[in-house]
Amino acid sequence: MPLVVFFEDEARFGRISREMACWVKSDMVPSVAKQLIREYIYAYAALSPQTGDCFSMISPCCNTEAMNQFLQELSNQYCNYRIILILDKAGWHISQTLKIADNIKLMHLNPYSPEQNPVELLWRETRRKYFHNIIFNSLDDVENTLAEALLNYHLKKDEVMKLSKGFLPI
Repeated sequence: MPLVVFFEDEARFGRISREMACWVKSDMVPSVAKQLIREYIYAYAALSPQTGDCFSMISPCCNTEAMNQFLQELSNQYCNYRIILILDKAGWHISQTLKIADNIKLMHLNPYSPEQNPVELLWRETRRKYFHNIIFNSLDDVENTLAEALLNYHLKKDEVMKLSKGFLPI
């Protein structure tokens, strides 16, 4: 079976708006609405600098059970591959009840080293392109926007490869 390397991470997306600098005409003053509603969903993503593949899942929670579901779906999607999955040491990544499929091998990053994980760049880019300066009327709107963003990365392997360039000596 061929070998593929993925980096994995999770992120929280919600209805608390984040302001960001924006361009306006010189005679205008920028105005951005703000909201503070604590409703969240979570995104799990694994990307391969090697192939440009991006596999993702949206979940209402971030825990061992959701991680087990993500690992199972990743294993099913890449059932003809051996997968090395590089991830941090979040509690649900090292849980005793974590179920790791036979075709997946976990490798953990050094503690407190998000700069070693290209998925962090994916989250930053997703927030910049899809979430800054936007007010969401519902959590469903957040989920739809997040699904659109993740689908975009799934379809555009060149963007994933650009984001993850230099993370694997290929």
